[in-house]
Amino acid sequence: MFQILSIKGSINFLRHAVPISILSLVLVLGSLGSLATKGINWGLDFTGGTVVEMEFSSAVDLNKLRNTLTSEETDGAVVQNFGSSRDVLVRLPVKEDVKSDIQVAHVMEAASGIDQNVTQKRVEFVGPQVGKELAEQGGLAVLVALICILIYVSFRFEWRLALGAVAALAHDVIITLGVFSLFQLEFDLTVLAGVLTVVGYSLNDTIVVFDRIRENFLKMRKSTSVEIVNNSITQTMSRTIITTGTTLVVVVALFLKGGTMIHGFATALLMGIFVGTFSSIYVASFLAVKLGINREHMMPVEIEKEGADQDALMP
Repeated sequence: MFQILSIKGSINFLRHAVPISILSLVLVLGSLGSLATKGINWGLDFTGGTVVEMEFSSAVDLNKLRNTLTSEETDGAVVQNFGSSRDVLVRLPVKEDVKSDIQVAHVMEAASGIDQNVTQKRVEFVGPQVGKELAEQGGLAVLVALICILIYVSFRFEWRLALGAVAALAHDVIITLGVFSLFQLEFDLTVLAGVLTVVGYSLNDTIVVFDRIRENFLKMRKSTSVEIVNNSITQTMSRTIITTGTTLVVVVALFLKGGTMIHGFATALLMGIFVGTFSSIYVASFLAVKLGINREHMMPVEIEKEGADQDALMP
């Protein structure tokens, strides 16, 4: 009775799987095309440069400060608040034949023209070689995370579900990077942290769905794979809506009120939440169905007891 009600009350999510999967494929290919042609707008964390942190005696107009940084040494400077309206962070790109000390001197001269009581709190320099190493290590971190997840899901579930989970994670990461490439949004270490967070968030949602799929394969013995997957997604949908909704409240608040320092991080999370929610259904689960997942694959492996064959021969 429970089985019949569950099937009748489930939503046929996979009915729309083919057109949505085609849309996902188009988005992935478009993202790869943008990454190949436009590349990524790397931040100073990856390209190298100088960071100057200053404290003004009162709130400062950032646009006014930007307009004063017009010299050749400070061209391309990124000016943003850091913590409060009186604390300002200036990021300067690397300039050939221009020393970091000269760039810092020009910044402090421009800032003194706005506020005579401005103080220099911190100066940091990141060389181009260090930035290149950070970019390589960041990409390696994402790749290692995907490989470890593939191994983990393979041991916990089954290789068809593992491939679906990793495909969904790769789908989420590629589309998120594609958005940053298409709009040339600055990609720094905070955005990389956001991408890795997206991987964990999307995996968590996928694991919840897979757990229910495995349970229903053992309970609903007369149902097809499509019916079981639809029923499992329906049963976990309330949890998905609540989790996604509460997470979105926090991320939207960070996006709107968090300031420019974490704007890229919040943007990556927003993209990841939207893309990761439907990829758990229309990429991970649908791919597992297409790979032929069935009840036999979900059955636990029976371990024969020592001497069981002799006991069976005994009268």
